[in-house]
Amino acid sequence: MGNTTAGGVERDRPLAPPDPALGPEERIARFVAHTRAAEIPAEVLGTAHQVLRTVCGTAVAGAAQDGIAELRQLVVTQGGRAEARSFVHGDQLPAQSAALLNGSMARALDYCDTMVPGLHLGSSVVPAALAAAELRGGCTGDEFLAALAVGLETGVRFNLTEEQYGGLDPTGVAGLMGATAAAARAAGLDAERTLHALALSFNRCAASFQSNVDASLAVRLIQGWTAASAVQSVQFARAGLTGPRHFVAGPFGYARLYARGERSAESFADRLGRHYGLEGIFFKKYPSCGLTQGITESALLALSEGSVNAQEIERVDVFLPDFAFKLIGKPFEAGTNPRVNAQFSAQYCAANALERGSASLKHFEPEQVTELSASAMISRIHVHFDPALTGHSASRFELRTAGGGRWVRTLEIGPGYPGNPLTPEEHLHGFDDCVGYAPWGLRPEQVRDLKRMTADLAEVRDVRAVVSALISPSAVPPGAPGSRAA
Repeated sequence: MGNTTAGGVERDRPLAPPDPALGPEERIARFVAHTRAAEIPAEVLGTAHQVLRTVCGTAVAGAAQDGIAELRQLVVTQGGRAEARSFVHGDQLPAQSAALLNGSMARALDYCDTMVPGLHLGSSVVPAALAAAELRGGCTGDEFLAALAVGLETGVRFNLTEEQYGGLDPTGVAGLMGATAAAARAAGLDAERTLHALALSFNRCAASFQSNVDASLAVRLIQGWTAASAVQSVQFARAGLTGPRHFVAGPFGYARLYARGERSAESFADRLGRHYGLEGIFFKKYPSCGLTQGITESALLALSEGSVNAQEIERVDVFLPDFAFKLIGKPFEAGTNPRVNAQFSAQYCAANALERGSASLKHFEPEQVTELSASAMISRIHVHFDPALTGHSASRFELRTAGGGRWVRTLEIGPGYPGNPLTPEEHLHGFDDCVGYAPWGLRPEQVRDLKRMTADLAEVRDVRAVVSALISPSAVPPGAPGSRAA
């Protein structure tokens, strides 16, 4: 068990003090390789279970999204040694290819877990760890649970601020370190090889938020690349290839290059194993960018609590802080990638909630996006930058009706963010929404198995059963009729 503090979760039983002779890199590697699930606070394990369930849901739901069929066709055609399976289809692929496809699939709907300032851990950590476990020949659920927990914690520790990232996508930076840690543990690497896997991945940290701003498919590919790079670094390290030992503390290490010298190298390993920061991970209530969550909720509350009739709305003004305005504040255009444009549009998300009275996966389908983009409601939504709003997920929503009515809501913390968590019922609703939306359905017994395993991994004898439960009996070979790639 653990104690929740203002800054995270602490272990009840103190560990031995860290060896002062070890640098932060060695301490992180030992934490990843040696920490057992029994030593991890229950709250942390609960978050790891929820991340796994969320990613399982978003992956099966995202299997037919733009670019996924083409990516699948590419990796299947490339072929290679059968080391791991793809979700939904069960393609036998090299582990790196499976991680690439599965990670891209899990992020395609942008409904997965995330963390300020835009770090998506689960959709790389889970696919990388499962591919590594299959590459290894399987591992117990208890061992896999430890892999998820240490991988997520590693990603959290390498996470930085908006200013430090300076436009870099955290998923391709801190997310890669977390995915590598999880994959190294799931693959059974010792501490020395784990250090080199992390050091090799350090050399591949990259990605840009310009991909999001331009609504490109690179957003989901970055997620897959991150998972694939993690697996490849693990394979390199297992083969004896080495990376820079001082990848955190060195003069050109992570603390200097990415944290810009504003964090000490020691801070990345401070209280490691005694303090966990997974409470910073949040889960989405609505299937769009995390920064649109509060806007969507405010619009829905205006209809319910404010007794506003959508037909009476004359004007809506949405106010956002600087980072959110840059990411989701531009005027909405469906463009050539309607779903992604809608997912990253405050204007669309507000209009959708007001016009349709809800926000579900189907509302971001290209046909529905195009339909709403031509509606009068879109033109009534105006998005502004407000320097008075400073919280990452803060927003202010002002609605006026033709009859002179006014409804205003200021939200400091969006739903699902730390300080405003989802309820168990809301978590389950999100998973069920994903399963129901899946283009290739799962059998009822598969859904039951997934819910059981993602609630208690310790009872799973071989974690490859999770991948088996994610393979649809109705999936077809790539290029065949009905495959979405034909």
